[in-house]
Amino acid sequence: MELAVTQHTISWEAAHAAVEAAVREAARLGVRINVAVADAAGSLVAFLRMPGAFPQSISIAIDKAYTAGGFGFPTGDWMKACGDNEGMKRGFSAQPRLIVFGGGLPIRSGGVLLGGIGVSGASEEQDGICARAGLRAIGADDSEA
Repeated sequence: MELAVTQHTISWEAAHAAVEAAVREAARLGVRINVAVADAAGSLVAFLRMPGAFPQSISIAIDKAYTAGGFGFPTGDWMKACGDNEGMKRGFSAQPRLIVFGGGLPIRSGGVLLGGIGVSGASEEQDGICARAGLRAIGADDSEA
């Protein structure tokens, strides 16, 4: 029996670079966002809020990072994962902190899950664009592959 296991996690440097890149992309798009990076356990590693971004979106961005990092797939894929199972749709959407719409992406390197990035404050599509900019900035695996 193994007593301890090695786990990989995102570094604070990469997390900060990812949130900065997401904010820069939002500025380019002309939107204001909140962006968070969490490790795979859901602990917050980095956060940025643009002036004028909705304060109500702060917790949504954090929860998108928590959801994507903990489950290892984009938050926008939840309803697809549930298929036609109404019980799963209602059950998962009722869970505290679990986000079932787009804007949260897992962060992987070499296929290893390191955490998640979550963006909130713009449209669902724009949130996703900003999150992908954060992944590109740190050389993370393409979450759409």
